[in-house]
Amino acid sequence: MTIAEVAPVRRSLSTAAETVSAAVVAAVVAAVGLFAIGRVQWPAFNSSNVIQSVTTVGQVVAIAGIAVSVILVRRKIARPFAKVLSWASLSGFVTITLGLPLGGTKLYLHGVSVDQEFRTAYLTRLTDSAALHDMTYADLPPYYPAGWFWIGGRVANILGMDGWEAFKPYAIGSLAVAAVMALALWSNLIRQDWAIVVALATTATVLAYASIEVYGAVIVLLMAPALLMAWGALHRRGTTGGGWGAVVGTGLFLGLAATFYTLYLAYAAFVVVIMAVITAGLAVRERKTWRAAVPPLVRVAVIAVISGALALIVWLPFLLEWLSGTHASSGTALHYLPEESAQLPFPMIDFSLVGALCLLGTVWLVSRATSSRRAQALGIGVATIYLWFLLSMTAAVAGTTLLAFRLEPVLLTLLAAAGTFGFIEFSGWIIRATSDSPKVKGSLLAIGVLGGLSFVQNIPQVLASDIAIAYSDTDGNGERADMRPPGTASHFANVDELIQEQRPGERHDTVVLPTDTGFLSFYPYYGFQGHTSHYANPLADYAGRSAAIAEWSELETTDQLIAAMEESPWRAPDVFIFREGPDGYTMRLTEDVYPNDPNVRVYTVTFPKELFDDPRFTIAETGPYVLVTRNQ
Repeated sequence: MTIAEVAPVRRSLSTAAETVSAAVVAAVVAAVGLFAIGRVQWPAFNSSNVIQSVTTVGQVVAIAGIAVSVILVRRKIARPFAKVLSWASLSGFVTITLGLPLGGTKLYLHGVSVDQEFRTAYLTRLTDSAALHDMTYADLPPYYPAGWFWIGGRVANILGMDGWEAFKPYAIGSLAVAAVMALALWSNLIRQDWAIVVALATTATVLAYASIEVYGAVIVLLMAPALLMAWGALHRRGTTGGGWGAVVGTGLFLGLAATFYTLYLAYAAFVVVIMAVITAGLAVRERKTWRAAVPPLVRVAVIAVISGALALIVWLPFLLEWLSGTHASSGTALHYLPEESAQLPFPMIDFSLVGALCLLGTVWLVSRATSSRRAQALGIGVATIYLWFLLSMTAAVAGTTLLAFRLEPVLLTLLAAAGTFGFIEFSGWIIRATSDSPKVKGSLLAIGVLGGLSFVQNIPQVLASDIAIAYSDTDGNGERADMRPPGTASHFANVDELIQEQRPGERHDTVVLPTDTGFLSFYPYYGFQGHTSHYANPLADYAGRSAAIAEWSELETTDQLIAAMEESPWRAPDVFIFREGPDGYTMRLTEDVYPNDPNVRVYTVTFPKELFDDPRFTIAETGPYVLVTRNQ
């Protein structure tokens, strides 16, 4: 290989090594920070201002460390130290911003309510076993990508923690690691001092607007530099050579997205395809031959092969099961159209700090569209989000959606990155126009610092409602962090104990049908029915299972019930967890009512007590729950 051929390989290996090193530093900082936070008895965030004050101090210290690293880089002093300092400071910023407000609770943002219920259940499932299994249903491979949950499950298993208890520290740690990996990637694409600043801006934006859905936020943190890398891989400025490191990097990013979050994979792949089409079109126009379109199309094909191979790590079991055709497909994951998906988002006209940053970013994207590859890459990403929204609105006519509202955090992050570049470049123009006036420099620096500090210290307030739920929800120990009386989940431990008495052995050998599916968030039993059809495995036939439960409740004798359960196409419940109602044992179920918003209807079915008044069942009670166990 020639020197020219070796250099890109070395640079790619160096980038990979730097990214791994950054991840290790971030993981250590997050672990130490969370351990230190956990040693203090904190008051509830929503009933005291103590945590907010300490969080602000910690954020200022972390940002001061970031500022020192920028100064060292600009002055070309101790650059290796500056690099490590930027990694440690950014990961410390993430740990402080989320870890301190949640310091008094064992639960993560939004507790174990609504969507966090099934996410916690997924982590609990993969903590119990490293095998790829559906979060709820027995004998089914997973439908939702298992990447983030599998890693977390292995971490929890090694540390000897329950899945629900590991969720918070793992979530915060993974965000810290992703933020620093994004910084490492930025540093290999643009000037290092700019990279540090833009990484801080995008990290703060993601923490404020995407951190609830952690496994998606990890991908959002990497999205902006990944799009810049993809544009560099495809658009080669008149040359067909080079850039293969960026091609591989883009394929790896898409593969990571495929193993973490399907929607973000689809969006990122959509952007990459559009970039390839634009590049091919420009090449054909410039060279006057269709053959000029071949190189970018070959590159996007290579990206697809790399990402597809990685995606199969988590998708292969589901695809094989789906192709076998042995299960009914009944997915309704796309049946959701909230108000924010029914109109185009324009954050740049919001009267707020983030709105001002997005407005500045929009102006920069337009003004630099023809002269900056950064603006081109980010601009294509932003334009594609609006196209996705329009396609999603159109798809509503066909009875489905593309869940466009999930891309709002991506839009905010891309515009925040553009706004940061805009502020840096526009400030440079102003300084040059004023002959490098120290007063102008100081004023612009003050605006940037004050705006940044004002935004980051308000992040806990943006997340206040989700933090409050983390304190008010009952955790796996049956406790509420705000010291108020716990909810009915405090009886889950007794429910588990009764099941273990009646069906000793591994929990994953038992299928339960609980009226409160939150039980599965804390204990790795398999469930006969899931939380809602929107999060259920399409292979599980959610509607069919609900219909079967309703039919069982209408039977008249125990023999009929047992016969119906044994004839079921699915593994029948070993344990029913009911509540006692005036007319029998009640079971709460849900059904999809899209296009209505809300898209879920909750209803109750009632089983006559006489159905279980038989030696083949054992009945026990604890708190509000009635356990009916089918004897072995």
